[in-house]
Amino acid sequence: MSLVNNVTRMLAAKGIAYQAHALPAEKLSGLEAAAYLGIDPAQMYKTIVAIRPEGGKPVLGVVPAAAQIELKALGRALGGKKLQLASQAQAEKLTGLQTGGISPLALVAKGFEVVLDRSALAFAQIYVSGGQRGLNISLPPASLIELTHAKTAEIAAMM
Repeated sequence: MSLVNNVTRMLAAKGIAYQAHALPAEKLSGLEAAAYLGIDPAQMYKTIVAIRPEGGKPVLGVVPAAAQIELKALGRALGGKKLQLASQAQAEKLTGLQTGGISPLALVAKGFEVVLDRSALAFAQIYVSGGQRGLNISLPPASLIELTHAKTAEIAAMM
């Protein structure tokens, strides 16, 4: 599995410090990916796709792998918008990425609104999907915020 794709090329072109990590190519949960990499699961973040009932661009919520997204909190972070969770099929169709590979980094050019759970700010590095199954990227949360124009808010509820 190659550790080079559009995400890693973009990060390199922008001079962003990151590390690419290979994972098995099958779909892993965030907690399984953290265990495979031998990292603190609190540093592993997953991307959840939410949709507006009235249509429009989906929203990406980035939360710890061990958490669930709070849709009401995500909506409040975006000015009180009502949101619903996208199904796996909807998420894949809307992003063009497979679940397990959905990443805010892979969708920078598509202009999705991104909200990163504030817990990420406690870490020097967080781990997110690299835009395909089998590739994870670690980078400073500030770099993710800068690249994706993410807002930060408390949008996660621990399971």
